[in-house]
Amino acid sequence: MKLIHTSDWHLGRSLYGRKRYEEFSAFLDWLLELIRTRHIDALLVAGDIFDTTAPSNRAQELYYRFLARLVRTDCRHIIITAGNHDSPTFLEAPQQLLKALDIQIIGSITDNPGDEVILLRSPSGEPEAVICAVPYLRDRDVRRSEAGESLDDKNRKLIEGVRDHYHTVCEKAEEIRRTAGDIPVIAMGHLFASGGKTLDGDGVRELYVGSLAHIGEDSFPETIDYLALGHLHVPQQVGKSGRIRYSGSPIPMGYGEANQTKQVVEITAAGRNLTVGELPVPCFQPLQRIAGDLNTLLSRIDELAGEDSRAWLEIEYLGEHLASDLREQIDIATAGTRLEVRRIRNRRITDRVLQQARSEETLDDLDVHDVFERCLDAHNVTAEERPGLTAAYREIIASLYEKERADEADEAAGADTGDRGYRSGNGNRNGNGNGNGGQL
Repeated sequence: MKLIHTSDWHLGRSLYGRKRYEEFSAFLDWLLELIRTRHIDALLVAGDIFDTTAPSNRAQELYYRFLARLVRTDCRHIIITAGNHDSPTFLEAPQQLLKALDIQIIGSITDNPGDEVILLRSPSGEPEAVICAVPYLRDRDVRRSEAGESLDDKNRKLIEGVRDHYHTVCEKAEEIRRTAGDIPVIAMGHLFASGGKTLDGDGVRELYVGSLAHIGEDSFPETIDYLALGHLHVPQQVGKSGRIRYSGSPIPMGYGEANQTKQVVEITAAGRNLTVGELPVPCFQPLQRIAGDLNTLLSRIDELAGEDSRAWLEIEYLGEHLASDLREQIDIATAGTRLEVRRIRNRRITDRVLQQARSEETLDDLDVHDVFERCLDAHNVTAEERPGLTAAYREIIASLYEKERADEADEAAGADTGDRGYRSGNGNRNGNGNGNGGQL
């Protein structure tokens, strides 16, 4: 059988305020076609389906539309586990309905570890694989807090709790394998494995605040033939055995990932003999980070415009002079092009804004109103001028928030219209229906 391992979709995520639904939609279309053309039997999604615990209507529409189309392919098994960004109760709300479509959702652990063990069968009913679908394990799931315990004690108990849970679940899987025959045990998880690589600005959260709980390779039972992990956005193999992998996020979550080749992992199982391959994901929206003095920035923008690039730009000014009109010059340079500026960082102004702050403070530590106050201070704006400027600034910020809420409302209305169009199409479990209402 063939399986696809993916994770960390983060549906609904924005990039400096820019919605990315087109990218998510393009990825899901691509994944659906990949599953069709490569005759994939099972899809494993290891957490962080959504970017927040309360995803937007548009993000939900993308998710459920994908599942509705997926069940009409030859993919017979769909297993989804929650990540630390997901709401377990939200994911599990339609659990019984989706289970009728061979979609298994594991949002959180229960009192019965066997609930996380899923036996996959062939169309003829023969056992093919055992899946240990372990969701993100929260602190309270695996550790009992005790008064007076040290940070090291908490860290040790967390690691022990995760290890014990995997051993318990895998024991259930091994019991099934002893009766089902020589089939693989494939585990899923959403955690930080020791040795895993991250990138600056990739949005990966520390899972356990105040701890260093990174789980070592030796914490996972030898009975696991392949461990499909989520949480880290860099595609990678962990450890020397080759059995533990992160598929990584399918689209770059920030500019630190802009030049990274994204992928999903394909596992081909012939009994316990597994072949693992990496399938690159196309770049649906190029990101470019540009840094330098003004001449360097303008020259690079001119090059990209000449290539008819549609990249989203993050620009960092590193020149010696203040360049207070930097935004205006960048706007002029990009006017009439397909380039889109997502962020401009003026290092010289930033340094002045923060000059009275603590040395360890960064711009990300301040809210939008703090930054404006610092800018007024940096430019020696008088007390008489401040009320008018502050009022105008607050009006601008309020209008931006109103626009974002209006965009969300428009997206929700569009999703509702799309749903009505989808329901008007006729289709069956094998995708042999008439009509194209189900296409995105």
